[in-house]
Amino acid sequence: MLNLTCVRWTLIPVVLAALACSDPSGPGTITALPRQLSAAELKLVTGSNAFAFDLLRQINIDQRATNVFVSPLSASMALGMTANGAAGTTYDAMRNTLRLGDASRQEVNEGYKSLIALLRGLDKSTDFRIANSIWYDASFPFNDVFLADSKSFFDAEVKGLDFRNPSSLATINSWVNQSTAGKIPAILDGIDPAEVMFLINAIYFKGSWQQQFDKSQTADAPFLALDKTSSTVPLMHQSATLRIAHTPSYAAVDLLYGNSAFTMTVVLPNPNVDINTLAESLTEESWKSLEESFTEEKSDLYLPRFQLTWTRELNPDLTALGMGVAFREGADFTPMSPRGRELVITRVIQKTFVDVNEEGTEAAAATSVGIGLTSLPPSIRVDRPFLFVIRERFSGTILFMGKIVKLPA
Repeated sequence: MLNLTCVRWTLIPVVLAALACSDPSGPGTITALPRQLSAAELKLVTGSNAFAFDLLRQINIDQRATNVFVSPLSASMALGMTANGAAGTTYDAMRNTLRLGDASRQEVNEGYKSLIALLRGLDKSTDFRIANSIWYDASFPFNDVFLADSKSFFDAEVKGLDFRNPSSLATINSWVNQSTAGKIPAILDGIDPAEVMFLINAIYFKGSWQQQFDKSQTADAPFLALDKTSSTVPLMHQSATLRIAHTPSYAAVDLLYGNSAFTMTVVLPNPNVDINTLAESLTEESWKSLEESFTEEKSDLYLPRFQLTWTRELNPDLTALGMGVAFREGADFTPMSPRGRELVITRVIQKTFVDVNEEGTEAAAATSVGIGLTSLPPSIRVDRPFLFVIRERFSGTILFMGKIVKLPA
C-alpha cells in the first residue's frame, strides 16, 4: 500500500525524457520519442534538469516551512531568452546558472527552438502549451538582431509599447492570462519607470490520468503537516497496477497522463526522513536513477486532492546560484541594445498554479524577466512650496511670477 496522506512536498516535472508517439497517425500509447534528441537538445535538457534541482534547493532554503510549486522550465526559457541579449561575464554567469555548460550560443538557441516544437506536439491527448513574448518600451533602442532571434528561436511574440501608457500593463497581463488559460490572470502589478523590457514565458498543462480516480472513493482523512498539526483533506483512492519505486529514503509513484508522454511523479519520504533534507538532496543524476527504477506493482494509492497557487521573486535565488552580475551595475546586455551597458535585470517573477483532482491535473506557470536602466535621470518631485515664473524665453522678459505655499484641495 502506498499511502500519500503525509505528502508534504510534491515534485511535478514536465517530463523531458522517455516520451513520444509510437503511432504518429493516431492516438495510442507513447513509448519512445519520434526522433532522437539532437546534441543541442541533449545539452539543454541535461542542463535544464540540473538547474531545476539547483533552483528547488535554493528556494527551499528560504521556504522550508511553506509549500513550493516552481516551474524550472518556464524560468529556464525566460532566462534563456534574456541570456541571448547578454555578453561577456554577464552571459557566462547566466549560462553557468542555467547549467548550459560549454554549449555555444547557437547550440542553446537551436536547442530551445527544437525542444519547444517537440514538447508542443508530443501528446495529442494532453493540452500542453508553451508561449514566449517580449514587450519593450518603443522609445528605447533595442537591437533588431536580438528581437529577430527571439522570434526565430523562441517563437516569441515581440511588441513595442508605450510604457508610460497604463494600457501597456493591461496588454502584458492579458497575454499572460490568455496563454495560461486564465490560471495566471496577471504577472505584473506595475511597470517601474526604470523598466524598459519584459521577457515572459508562459506554460499551460492539462492532462487526464490514464487511470482516473473514482470520485466515490474520495473520502476526508487526516493530513499530518510538517509542523505536526493535523488537518482534514479529501483523499483520493485507487487500487491498481502502478509504476512504483522504493529507495532507503523514499517511495515514489509515477502517474501517467493521456498517452503516456507526461507523468506526475510523487515522492513520499520515509517516516524517518525529513522532507527538506530529501528535497535538498535531489540532483539531476539521482533523479535520472529514479526515472529508470520504476517497476509495475499492484498497490493501493491514496493521494490528496489539492489546489495551490504560488508566487516568488527569484532574484535572491538566482543571485545565490551565481547570476548576481546580471542584477547589478556593470552587467553587459549590449547584444540586446546599443545602451546595454546601462541595463540590468530588475526582477524575475514566477507565478504558478496547480489543481490535482480525480480526473487529472491542470497546471500553469508564468515567468517574467524585467530589464531596466541602472539609473534614471534625476527626478524633480514638486510636492512642497515652490516658485514659478512665466517668461518670454528669447528676450528674457518675465511676464508672471508666483509662489505657491499651499494648493487648493
